[in-house]
Amino acid sequence: MTSTLGIAVIGTGKMGSDHVRRFGRTVGGARVVAVADPDGDRVKEVAAGLEGASAHTDPAAAIAAPGVDAVLIASPGPAHEEAILHALERRLPVLCEKPLTPDPAGALRIMEAEARLGRRLVQVGFMRRYDAEYARLKELLDAGGIGRPLFLHCRHRNAASPSFFTSDMLISDSVVHEVDAARWLLGQEITAVTVFSPTPAAGAREGLRDPRFVLMETSGGAVVDVEIFVNCGFGYQVQCEAVGESGTARIGDGHAMVVQSAGRWGGEIDQDFTVRFADAYDRQLRRWVAAAALGRVDGPDAWDGYAAAAVSEAGLTAARSGVRTQVELAQRPSLYR
Repeated sequence: MTSTLGIAVIGTGKMGSDHVRRFGRTVGGARVVAVADPDGDRVKEVAAGLEGASAHTDPAAAIAAPGVDAVLIASPGPAHEEAILHALERRLPVLCEKPLTPDPAGALRIMEAEARLGRRLVQVGFMRRYDAEYARLKELLDAGGIGRPLFLHCRHRNAASPSFFTSDMLISDSVVHEVDAARWLLGQEITAVTVFSPTPAAGAREGLRDPRFVLMETSGGAVVDVEIFVNCGFGYQVQCEAVGESGTARIGDGHAMVVQSAGRWGGEIDQDFTVRFADAYDRQLRRWVAAAALGRVDGPDAWDGYAAAAVSEAGLTAARSGVRTQVELAQRPSLYR
């Protein structure tokens, strides 16, 4: 492997293009040598801006391209499993955007492939673990700074959702971030999910159940609630308050510059997740590049992706049935302990 890590980026939509931009600008030690996307015109345009990068419409071809040392997957969720398995066949480290797979069965197959290799090579893009505020909250909880955690109150709001966004995606593509954050912050698995749906907001497209309120129970007896509202209209907000036996801690209030003028005060609200979590994405990529250069990964692994998929599956069942649904988890393989 060369001193500069060669990256194949699979998927050149908004997320993939954002990652491509970060390599070489804010993330050193790596460069994009191949890109893949089913949109041939778009992938050629992206590749044209990268010196020496090859363009492909087939992910397998990009993964097999000369100079590829690691793979970043930012394609739609249903395409993840096939691309990951191609990368594992070549023993390449992978950073896969969430969800790892749309269903737990696919994630289990990925873990089985890693088990056959005897090593973990897949990292899931749960970037909140790299956010400075989340990291401070994790340190506080681990140190017992507010006593045993009782509740996590979470809010996840987007100004507007894209046209392809469905009611299921509120849980599988949005709340999945809170699922992983809760598991990580508390060090507990989620055992049951209940979903409540108020009358849809006026800004939601016809048929979109937005907002929703998701209630999760954990193996340690804590309760996690999530307000997911993807058409709030005013901006992007992610907030989390931990309530412990001896105190509380809250992150995500966005206290940047506050202006007081003409009898009014106020500030700005981020409009996009790539702005709110810009530093977290940079830290995530730097850590991944450093580990991948050594032929390994050290972030959220395939088990974390599997657990999130299992919780999402239970959440979708709960949303459709209106009934509290238990989360079914397989036994955790020794490779992920």
